[in-house]
Amino acid sequence: MQDKLNTLNQRSQQLGLNIHKGKTKILRINQANDNSISLGEIPLQEVESYTYLGSNVDKEGGTDRDVKIRIQKARGAFIALGNIWKSKEIKSRTKIRIFNSNVKAVLLYGSETWRTTKTIAHKLQTFINWCLRRIEGLRWYNRVTNEELLERTRDSSEPRG
Repeated sequence: MQDKLNTLNQRSQQLGLNIHKGKTKILRINQANDNSISLGEIPLQEVESYTYLGSNVDKEGGTDRDVKIRIQKARGAFIALGNIWKSKEIKSRTKIRIFNSNVKAVLLYGSETWRTTKTIAHKLQTFINWCLRRIEGLRWYNRVTNEELLERTRDSSEPRG
């Protein structure tokens, strides 16, 4: 890895580009090799995880932390739109479309890179159901199953069946 970094640094300098020594960090993913890596004379800091393009990357290559962060961000987006969910003037279909375009987009950003497990799928669906129940004004005593909820809130543009 040290050789590759040295080559990258040399080629970058030939093009007039510099690698910022203070901002460059090392994240080892599933590697037993623990040799120190340096840029020039300066050893680079090793980190356990970092955020890249809005997604959290950790050294085990896991996605649990990233999913947790995405759910927190989506919850923030959902709460910020609270006036829309409470509005009696906006139709349920419109609310669902706003939810899909604003909250689900935040929730699923970067999900293409996730290692999808049953646990992660369950966490995501639980959050989505939590949001949909609030949009529909449903409480626990209404006794609406998740299947009924999803049928009730299915966007008319989604294929059925």
